[in-house]
Amino acid sequence: MSKHILLVDDDALMRRSLGFNLEHSGYRTSRAVSAEDALALAQRDPPDLVLLDIGLPAMDGLDALRKFKDTLGVPVIFVTARRRELDEVLGLELGADDYISKPFDLDVLLARIKAVLRRMEKTPPLSTSSVQVGDMTINPSAHTVTIAGQQIKLSPKEFDLLHAFALQPASVLSTDDLLRRVWGAEFIGQPQVVYVHIRWLREKIEQDPNRPKRIQTVRGVGYKYMPVEA
Repeated sequence: MSKHILLVDDDALMRRSLGFNLEHSGYRTSRAVSAEDALALAQRDPPDLVLLDIGLPAMDGLDALRKFKDTLGVPVIFVTARRRELDEVLGLELGADDYISKPFDLDVLLARIKAVLRRMEKTPPLSTSSVQVGDMTINPSAHTVTIAGQQIKLSPKEFDLLHAFALQPASVLSTDDLLRRVWGAEFIGQPQVVYVHIRWLREKIEQDPNRPKRIQTVRGVGYKYMPVEA
């Protein structure tokens, strides 16, 4: 199975070009524009390695590093345009596994990624725990969903979307939130993708898809998953 690399950078061109090159080199990639989006995405779909820009909007890369290490324990390589030695020292002291400055040579970055992943092979992979929300159980490892004791057959994206909801029950998620967490930052501005998958999900998990109790629409804001007790 291809290793999963999460790219976190607010530069859209960087995300696209680096993502393309990594996928061409045999990796699976996810992309996030901010640390907050990356952490939410990583909780749903844990990466094998994170390429993390330091100069991010809102939460800084150094703060995000602490959360990635404390919450997920995945290796992190800093990718940044900053050249101050302090950034490198701080990043490595906080637990970054490597550091590379922009602009960089792709072959050098690929070599560093391989080296970090080789070191991590001695560490057991992160386990993905089951999520229980009311009468629904989601098991990411087995890729199964059970509602009221019955297994529900979902497509991969339907599963990912429902998992994203289940990780934040009763919380309203906008279409952009869902696009970032399930499809990646490059899909921002394409809400119809969410609309279609919400409709398909409702047809599979709601008793009456036209009057949904689980996936509820919050007009003008987004959607939320409400637990239904057995």
